Amino acid sequence: MNKKELAHFEERLLEERAKLLRALERHQSSSNRTQRDAAGDLSAYSFHMADLGTDAMEREKAFHFASRDTRLLYHIDQALDRIRVGTYGICEDCGEPIPEGRLEIVPHARLCSACKEKEGQSGP
Repeated sequence: MNKKELAHFEERLLEERAKLLRALERHQSSSNRTQRDAAGDLSAYSFHMADLGTDAMEREKAFHFASRDTRLLYHIDQALDRIRVGTYGICEDCGEPIPEGRLEIVPHARLCSACKEKEGQSGP
């Protein structure tokens, strides 16, 4: 991969990283709000039991989004490290170049499509 292509992917990864950091900040600020703050009420108690369930579901959903974003941030940081050491775009399993089309779709990919498919078939 030439320097221009690497710069393109590095820019995409940095943009995605910045988006994820902003999303994580939003998740953090929304999870820090108390139930009373979220309701805009002076009482810490909901008016209805269903409100408690909705509040709990929203907190759990925010937690899952933050968890997913944190995991993706890790993979993006790993891809940026691979760019710095010169192994970006090389499959970690077979050592073959990862097709540029795959990197356009998943710029943090560490495996080519064939190796990723084998990984999925082997299971956990």
